[in-house]
Amino acid sequence: MNDTEMIECREPALQMQRLIAIMKRLRAPHGCPWDAEQTHHSLISNMIEEAYEVVDTIQRNDWTQLKEELGDVLLQVVFHAEIAQETGRFDFNDVAAEAVSYTHLRAHETLMNL
Repeated sequence: MNDTEMIECREPALQMQRLIAIMKRLRAPHGCPWDAEQTHHSLISNMIEEAYEVVDTIQRNDWTQLKEELGDVLLQVVFHAEIAQETGRFDFNDVAAEAVSYTHLRAHETLMNL
């Protein structure tokens, strides 16, 4: 996805691809210096803060704000997955596959016809 596509893309089915492409662009050479220097360790406080903001929003029953806060958590997941991909550990697709792992599906086997 090029820069123009990243900026202008409004297709709902492409938003995850768009987010991943934006993160790659931010961490690439000539991207954002702050994003490029982040590590799993330097982002710990960000992940904790975003998770607490989701909890707070739920406790306040602020369903409009919840969408934004969940987006912030998703951004953190994509950020960590990009760092992991750069070091050859795993990528976002691996994270998504883990979320729908066989173990998780087996916990709901009656619904999945397993």
